[in-house]
Amino acid sequence: MSKKISSILNRCTTYSDPFPHWELDSPFTNELINELNDVNISDAPRSFDGTRAADAGGDGLDGKLRVFLESDNSENLSNGMELIEDLRDKDVIESIQDKIKKDLSNSFIRIEYISDRKGFWLKPHLDIKEKLMTMMLFINTYDESEKLGTDFYDTDMKLVKTVPYRHNTGYFFASGNNTWHGLEKKEIKIERRCMQINYVTFPTSWPING
Repeated sequence: MSKKISSILNRCTTYSDPFPHWELDSPFTNELINELNDVNISDAPRSFDGTRAADAGGDGLDGKLRVFLESDNSENLSNGMELIEDLRDKDVIESIQDKIKKDLSNSFIRIEYISDRKGFWLKPHLDIKEKLMTMMLFINTYDESEKLGTDFYDTDMKLVKTVPYRHNTGYFFASGNNTWHGLEKKEIKIERRCMQINYVTFPTSWPING
């Protein structure tokens, strides 16, 4: 996404059903694809309970499926750091604010490199209120099914849409009281790798005014 995020946001596709969201095409540079693909994420056996952090089970095992970009590992994730700088850009912030109708001033950026493996699923849920915006970007280097994209639901928990799990695409939306999303139980043959980007109200290593 580095160096061209503004143009990507300007040509994203807007959808309103089942809640406002925007789909992105070709958000990654080749360098960032390689970096996301190369990040070492443990492939140790684990259990899944329909939450990303396995909070419902109390063991936190699902949390090992991701690596957060923080100050202590930033030297090894140079392309992620370029993305951080883009997300701090005034024009980028204004463009996102205009779309999601939320004030991002004084927020923080959180980026996580994610590897969802066989057996992983997510029950329909709402993001915590501290997440002002959620952006999910996909790389599909193992020719996994496009059905592995995020599932969107209406307030009756009826599945309305699946954002296709296509290589170098993604989506974003503002958290709200109707933004129900998840991942139905589906077959992951090898890996569902993606990057999640949030503007959040709690501190991370990356304040937007930093």
